[in-house]
Amino acid sequence: MLVQTNRAGDTDAAARLDEFAELAASAGATVVARVFARVDAPNARFLLGTGKVEELREIKLANEADLILVNDTLSPVQERNLEKFCECRVVGRTGLILDIFALRARSHEGKLQVELAQLKHMATRLVRGWSGLDSQRGGAIGLRGPGETKLELDRRYLRGRIQQLQERLDKVALQREQTRRSRQRNAIPTVSLVGYTNAGKSTLFNRLSGAGVYAADQLFATLDPTLRRIDGLPCGPFVLADTVGFIRDLPHDLVAAFQSTLAETRDADLLLHVVDAADPEREQRMADVAAVLAEIGAADLPQLLVFNKIDRLDGMTPRRDDLDGDRQARVWISAAQDLGLDLLREAIVAQLGRERLRIVLQLAPAQGRLRARLYEAGVVQQENPLDDGGWALVLDAPRPRLQALFGLGDGDGGFLRQALAAAVAPAQGID
Repeated sequence: MLVQTNRAGDTDAAARLDEFAELAASAGATVVARVFARVDAPNARFLLGTGKVEELREIKLANEADLILVNDTLSPVQERNLEKFCECRVVGRTGLILDIFALRARSHEGKLQVELAQLKHMATRLVRGWSGLDSQRGGAIGLRGPGETKLELDRRYLRGRIQQLQERLDKVALQREQTRRSRQRNAIPTVSLVGYTNAGKSTLFNRLSGAGVYAADQLFATLDPTLRRIDGLPCGPFVLADTVGFIRDLPHDLVAAFQSTLAETRDADLLLHVVDAADPEREQRMADVAAVLAEIGAADLPQLLVFNKIDRLDGMTPRRDDLDGDRQARVWISAAQDLGLDLLREAIVAQLGRERLRIVLQLAPAQGRLRARLYEAGVVQQENPLDDGGWALVLDAPRPRLQALFGLGDGDGGFLRQALAAAVAPAQGID
């Protein structure tokens, strides 16, 4: 049984309920009823008004529903009160998405990330009043004193488990960071696929890379990141990354737990923003993706808009629209039908060439610290010694990565700015 809340001025409540129904189906639920609930002033006890809550219980009894899914954020108190009143389990939007992620996670890292997000969500729902939470440990020899309630034990266990998972994920994040640094040292750019869930990212990834990543017409069909090296293009090799799809109101616990995965997006040289061209809500979907990119610090990365699924639009053929003022470059394709992929490859080559610089930087012997920092950033492709004891460094990297070095102190930032200002030509056709 689904409940869709809407506020005054909402015009897309029906579309949001349809998406929520897809989420429920992805989790394995069978929808027996749909209910709209107007919520202008959220009720602190139930979120919904008392009259609507009574109506929910009647609909639940009439349809013999054993689960109520609410497409909104429920506080722990509201969730518990609704469960008591309706006499069945109640789950909010965050809990449903977490459940889907738990079903779909396959890799060790993915399972750790989902469990961490679930435990953080669960920790906010440990409240007094549950059965069995008032038992005490005190009384036995060696355990006398104020004792510890079952609630406090559960909280302590969750804190310990959360800390343990975080430490494991920190190790995974360190391994990913070392891999990224290795790619940077080898001057191999990363192209990351991003987009709303079910926009066709995994299908496109398979077409471009020849990989066999699972792809299906469902929300969050794949969660675990996959990377493949792409060779044979004029821009040189690059790494293509397929990451988790985004969705509106993505739970913050998930964003926090998936930081190491999302780092493949945050540190990419180019984002392929895949859009379902046949989706009537595509503009809103693009705005939702932009909001998540801003949240993870990837809003300013170069983007190429890829409008997918044009085979579902009448009269639409593949085409490529290059940069036009403030208008982003875009390509219209169908990954499922293998339409327009050559145009997409040409656009990727053009974008990577446009954003990439190759410059020669001469450093004096006293600038050894700057030399070390440039190596650490992974932008040095070649080095030749100079007669005065200095170095001539060949820097080959995307312009944004070089610009990020402007923050170096001790005058290094200004020195690099002058060098980059003189490097106005893009590094196209570099061997």
